[in-house]
Amino acid sequence: MRVLVLTGAGVSAESGIPTFRGRDGYWRNLDPTKLATPEAFASDPQLVWDWYHERRQRIRNARPNAAHEAIARLAHHAKDFLLVTQNVDDLHARGGIPAQKMVQIHGDIFVTRCSRCEFERHDYDHEPEQEGAAFGVREHVRASKAATCRRTPKCPECTALMRPGVVWFGEQLPWNEVERVENFLDGGACDVVIVAGTTATFGYIIDWALRGSPERFRGELIEVNPEETPLSPFATRLVREPAATALPRIVDSMVRS
Repeated sequence: MRVLVLTGAGVSAESGIPTFRGRDGYWRNLDPTKLATPEAFASDPQLVWDWYHERRQRIRNARPNAAHEAIARLAHHAKDFLLVTQNVDDLHARGGIPAQKMVQIHGDIFVTRCSRCEFERHDYDHEPEQEGAAFGVREHVRASKAATCRRTPKCPECTALMRPGVVWFGEQLPWNEVERVENFLDGGACDVVIVAGTTATFGYIIDWALRGSPERFRGELIEVNPEETPLSPFATRLVREPAATALPRIVDSMVRS
């Protein structure tokens, strides 16, 4: 069985991660879609970093839900499998998806990379920009005081500002990740394409879903979303339920068949 799964913010929302769109997505009365831009970072990099520090902490405290676990189960069952997620969190990975079977098309929130050169690092376990080695803050300083000492991180290689390793609005998708998706699609039609928790507002999500299940091969295109999306008219099966409710049942039926 050849399977392509595309996921969006709705999957992580069920683990308590706010989506960008909607009331719960606002931060300090600011619109996240206005913060997640190169222009916002150029204007006020510390404000943008404050937001990402809080997002990182919320994600660390979150746990994979039943949707993440169901997708991981399907990944291990299918002969050929690829997950393409718009989510920058690590919940799919913690849910059990191997790195080689997953593309984070919008980047990884725990990567910190230079805004000028190629330097980057992974900051999951701690925030290096808060460490005493970097800014003279002793390790035993309370978190509340450390927060006031936080500074916008700078690249150790070229001293330019560091930024989160995510794709902001108005930026190009990472070509190496796009290439991984394209190579999978070039490998043949899928038996099943599942699109879960995404508003499908980006054309490439619709394109990949349709190319993964071309009509002439009669592959199944399942959309899991409580709301209608631009992809809905093309789906062979519409499941109007949250992903954590629907996906365990859908995967059970696929694994047993």
